[in-house]
Amino acid sequence: MNLLEVKDLRVEFTTPDGIVTAVNDLNFALNQGETLGIVGESGSGKSQTVFAMMGLLAKNGKISGSAQFEGKEILNLPEKQLNKIRASQMSMIFQDPMTSLNPYMKVSDQLTEVLIKHKGISKAAALEESVQMLEAVKIPEARKRVTMYPHEFSGGMRQRVMIAMSLLCRPKLLIADEPTTALDVTVQAQIMDLLNELKKEFNTAIIMITHDLGVVAGSCDKVLVMYAGRTMEYGNVDDIFYHPSHPYTEGLLKAIPRLDTEGEILPTISGNPPNLLHLPPGCPYQERCHRATEDCTYKAPLLTPFGENRQRACFSDWETWEK
Repeated sequence: MNLLEVKDLRVEFTTPDGIVTAVNDLNFALNQGETLGIVGESGSGKSQTVFAMMGLLAKNGKISGSAQFEGKEILNLPEKQLNKIRASQMSMIFQDPMTSLNPYMKVSDQLTEVLIKHKGISKAAALEESVQMLEAVKIPEARKRVTMYPHEFSGGMRQRVMIAMSLLCRPKLLIADEPTTALDVTVQAQIMDLLNELKKEFNTAIIMITHDLGVVAGSCDKVLVMYAGRTMEYGNVDDIFYHPSHPYTEGLLKAIPRLDTEGEILPTISGNPPNLLHLPPGCPYQERCHRATEDCTYKAPLLTPFGENRQRACFSDWETWEK
């Protein structure tokens, strides 16, 4: 049985201008100890996918479909039931640790609160576990620094505090929403190395939401490529990086800077993502796609299995592409 299995997930928002479909019939599965990378441009539905599972959607959001965690449905659970799962079984690291941590509370109070609420242990025992977890995420002088406020930590150290907080209850699934976006390149690498180490140590499954395909290549087992709320391509990381089968994936990979092409102008994907209020009748990527055919303009390609554990939504014959 998969740790997490998502079927036909759909997320809609009611706005004054109409219904916005942020996630459209999404399907994927994740096993214990695996890392899934979800990639795509801003607005493609990556974050809304995990917000739906965590019960964190805005009030005007509506969810349909299924998301089963260890065989139990978690979509649209009452808040009281969902709180028993969040942090203890499923945990999340948000983009900006400064907005996720309470600036008026010491780090020690924020960490111990998680353990007291979800594990019911004493404050002294919770503090000891918190110090140990800060040490596990490689914060120097953890016992001394645990009593500091968030503003007394650097950006990279605040992100480590968030990672420590998310791992305190040893969750089976960790969701990382752009965990390295606001950090410099050196600190980004340290955070990713840390997550990989913690994954091995705790056998935690990870969903990694990112724009950075380099992060995906170095840390993920599977990749889900999203565009305009839909899955464009899904499969093992090596298959997709070495043999992309969708023009959008192809464009993303070609736009990655390379050390052996110094001075060359990076290829870009022309145009802009479609307006989710007024999606085209066919493939949502058609207007930007250099491989679009007449079929693409009036019907959306279905997500079709092919090869070994791969899926794609495209009419083009990728096997004839010039590699």
